[in-house]
Amino acid sequence: MENKKGLLIVVSGPSGAGKGTILAHTVEKYPNLKYSVSVTTRAPRAGEVEGVNYYFKTVEQFNEMLKKDAFLEHQKVYDNYYGTPVDKVKEQLSAGYDVVLEIDVKGALDVKNRYPDAVMIFISPAKRSTIEERLRGRSTESEEQLKLRTDSAIEEIKQAVFYDYIVVNEDARQGAMDIISIIEAEKCKVKNNKKFIDDLIYGGK
Repeated sequence: MENKKGLLIVVSGPSGAGKGTILAHTVEKYPNLKYSVSVTTRAPRAGEVEGVNYYFKTVEQFNEMLKKDAFLEHQKVYDNYYGTPVDKVKEQLSAGYDVVLEIDVKGALDVKNRYPDAVMIFISPAKRSTIEERLRGRSTESEEQLKLRTDSAIEEIKQAVFYDYIVVNEDARQGAMDIISIIEAEKCKVKNNKKFIDDLIYGGK
């Protein structure tokens, strides 16, 4: 069976859960999976490429896109705005690619409200203590910041009940295989193969 339209896959998880590592392995092993490139109003950093890392816009341009309802979700992080451009996502899905959004819980639920067929995957650490261990390993936060980030991570984990699947990150490569298994299972769902079934029933041969 061939699914012409791709799946929209939304991945969230607390800081320190290892989302980026798992998704990097997933994309490596599953070439049909493409990252969604976000729009941002922050300045490009050294080495970042337009259309690869982000689409860089001014605040005025971002606001114009907002007026045109051009985002699946958007948010303000500190002094900068970020958004998922709906037209780019639709282009990739229509071309048959599966598109992954790596976004926070609030943005993920916004996407689910706008695109109910989105496949929601929550990536969780295997143990609560892993969150602090990974954050501490970065050596970038004070003790107060570590506590705030750990508490924030626990609050995010509470939102996992709104997702379709949970992937526990005990091993990043196994986590990638779990996500690929989820994608393959979704592609086999009857709701994603109605045209195939109709062709069998009404298509003659």
